[in-house]
Amino acid sequence: MSYQAQTRELELSENEPKEGCDTGQRKITADQARVLFSGICTLIVTVGVARFAYTTLLPVMQQQTWLNEASGGWLATSIYLGYMCGVLLAASTNSLERKYRLLRLYLVLSVLTSVAMAWTDDLILWSVLRFIAGVCGSGGLILSSGLILKWLIKHRYPGELGIHFSGAGLSIAGAALLVEGMSAFDLNWQEQWIGFAVMAAVFAIPAWFWSPHPGPDNAGATVDTSDDRPPSRTFFLLMLAAYFCAGYGYVVDATFIVDIVERQEALTGQGQIVFLLIGLAATPAVILWDRVARRTGYVKALLMAYLLQIAGIILPVLDNSLTTVMFSALLFGGTFMASVSLVLTMAGRMYPSNPAKMMGKMTLAYGVAQIVAPVLTGVLAQSSGHYDTGLYIAAVVVFIGSLLLMGLLYLEQKESRDEVIAETMVCCQQK
Repeated sequence: MSYQAQTRELELSENEPKEGCDTGQRKITADQARVLFSGICTLIVTVGVARFAYTTLLPVMQQQTWLNEASGGWLATSIYLGYMCGVLLAASTNSLERKYRLLRLYLVLSVLTSVAMAWTDDLILWSVLRFIAGVCGSGGLILSSGLILKWLIKHRYPGELGIHFSGAGLSIAGAALLVEGMSAFDLNWQEQWIGFAVMAAVFAIPAWFWSPHPGPDNAGATVDTSDDRPPSRTFFLLMLAAYFCAGYGYVVDATFIVDIVERQEALTGQGQIVFLLIGLAATPAVILWDRVARRTGYVKALLMAYLLQIAGIILPVLDNSLTTVMFSALLFGGTFMASVSLVLTMAGRMYPSNPAKMMGKMTLAYGVAQIVAPVLTGVLAQSSGHYDTGLYIAAVVVFIGSLLLMGLLYLEQKESRDEVIAETMVCCQQK
């Protein structure tokens, strides 16, 4: 059975009412809300603070320390080297209990690495701290997403992560608002890092207590793989390559967007507002894209998101007016996290027995792109004095990703046709 047909079958089973529940529109239960909120808080801590705090603080660090575009790009690469290690670590274990404990460790380390950033201005130490933060970022994202998706499926809730991934958008918006507030009090870069550590500590509390524990019956037990729906090798490789392209496009804008805006003379002081718009757009977008995927299928939804993201990346190069840049931020914010949510939901639903494993493979491709892109973009910006070339390259790479998604659509249609032909032949032979 093709992945497309398997997904439809899974969606039908998920839409069946739970035993004892009303057959009307299902409301979010208290347990479900608590688990989803824990995921949102986890992403705010591990993705928002451990990852995006650096993006929002990059301009002030460049103003108040020796940090320049090239060294800023190397620090971003340190984050993504850690990101890769976090992916490998998350995907290397089948023990749900170990994953649960790692997730808690990442919550603590996200707070500690933020505090430690204020204690030094040494590039090597900064790189080590950003590396650890990268481990926390990818590990927190994959482990929390996997544990929550498994919990949702186990309790017969819709296997969708849109609400969970809204935490990433909220963390971006929260980071921008926090920097604006701290700047209003004229806090220096060190004090602002401590402010982010406090923010992480606050949201780590509900994340710590409400994250779904796998339970004694699940941890270390024999895994039932009967519900797994592995894709064909060709489908997997195309999906992997397309997600690599998404990672490249995402990291250029996400890492340098504040600095890109602040470099424009007419837009000085607007960087955090643009970053805030990205977060505000990303928060509801992941939920809306879940609905689009229900109607069109995941691959078609991804294709639409990629094409809109290309426009979001390239618009600031074509026109640097505030209106255009703000529209670009809305497009980028409305698509980049949706791509992550859709791909990881697809990956997790392929292997409900161990969602984090397939999520890890996808995120590995995403992470490879995020190692290459910041260094290349930072060096190009340092040599040319602007980010235009880096943005053009990012847009081209995402466009290549959209072509790969078109290949996935063709493959899905071909597999569906082959299944119909095979079923018809079986019926004819039986007659």
